Amino acid sequence: METILQSLAGLGSFAMYFGLSIVFLFVFKLVYALVTPHDEWKLVKEDKNVAAAIGFGGAIIGFSIALGSAASNSVTVIDFGIWALVALVAQSLAFAILRFSFLPTIAERINNNEVSAGVMLASMSISVGMLNAACMTY
Repeated sequence: METILQSLAGLGSFAMYFGLSIVFLFVFKLVYALVTPHDEWKLVKEDKNVAAAIGFGGAIIGFSIALGSAASNSVTVIDFGIWALVALVAQSLAFAILRFSFLPTIAERINNNEVSAGVMLASMSISVGMLNAACMTY
């Protein structure tokens, strides 16, 4: 019984970090919608746009990778919150960099349901998330 209680001793911290992670995912969805010129939810839900689903899914995965690293490397909940915000900014900048440098027509191409554009956006977002996570392991 003591072993079980010892194992569950961290349950409060788990719940706090996990709950904050879900909140940060929701905030990321809102911020990402503001950064992108197209409405991913509308494109995915109403238009069944595969390119938007792939691109937005990659952005969420990339952010989650960085968020996971922030959670596992933070010392306190405040530390976690700060690094989660850093991850959010980095992921948003990734879209801006892709849009304004490498693929200036990415938004239009996603609106047109060009799957290759969605794959490129997802790849960039996941890559930035992985780099972001690695850089948080100071």
